[in-house]
Amino acid sequence: MELGLQEKVIIVTGGGSGIGASVVDKLSLIGATPVIIDKSKPDDTFDEIIKKRCPRAIWKTLDLCDDQDCKNAVKDILAKLNRIDGLVNNAGINDAVGISAGPNEFRKSLNRNLVHYYTMTNLCIMELIKTKGAIVNVSSKVVLTGQSGTSGYAAAKGGILALTREWAAEHSDCGLRVNAVIPGEVMTPMYEKWLEGFKTPDEKLKQITSHIPLEKRMTKVEELAMPIVFLLSQWAGHITGQFLVVDGGYSHLDRALT
Repeated sequence: MELGLQEKVIIVTGGGSGIGASVVDKLSLIGATPVIIDKSKPDDTFDEIIKKRCPRAIWKTLDLCDDQDCKNAVKDILAKLNRIDGLVNNAGINDAVGISAGPNEFRKSLNRNLVHYYTMTNLCIMELIKTKGAIVNVSSKVVLTGQSGTSGYAAAKGGILALTREWAAEHSDCGLRVNAVIPGEVMTPMYEKWLEGFKTPDEKLKQITSHIPLEKRMTKVEELAMPIVFLLSQWAGHITGQFLVVDGGYSHLDRALT
């Protein structure tokens, strides 16, 4: 099935690990040109695999909270690849900034999890309009369920959904599509590290998965990556302003199922 992404330039923030890395992997397999933006330096093995599949792929190591770094990166991407066809705003961290953390920490959390979505979109928007491209924003089930103790992250992820609808409305006449995915419990390296903080990680994991209706298991990163690739593709050509929940039924099915 032709997705229409051959040689399309797709920027993926947080593309060095977890969900973002899986998106990059899938894009490279179908002939797209992924651009990884990540705070970490390239993983040699991963970078080699991607570059072998797609020699034009680029890895940019930068702080997404630094506007100038983002501006320089987009300028360099355009100089080298001459176009931008898609943007996956994915980078973020559930930083446990709760109500007691205070306004300063709350603002920092918004910078880490929301503001750079706006920054990257602002920098890429004219190119995306030219190519009639697509934006996919990664939110979180926290906006649907609440979690407790993570006000900053929850507000940021809610803001991401609001911006998804706003940008979709603002650019519908241009042919630019904007959608969001809402992950549930996804087994990423960051999630694994969080589990390791408990005395009995296996028991904590079992407790979490017991509340996931579909097969009582975590969502795999590739099960998020493929819907994101679909939303970037021509097969989603008339889908915009939508929120796709990928969580094994956690957010919407009756809790009695557990």
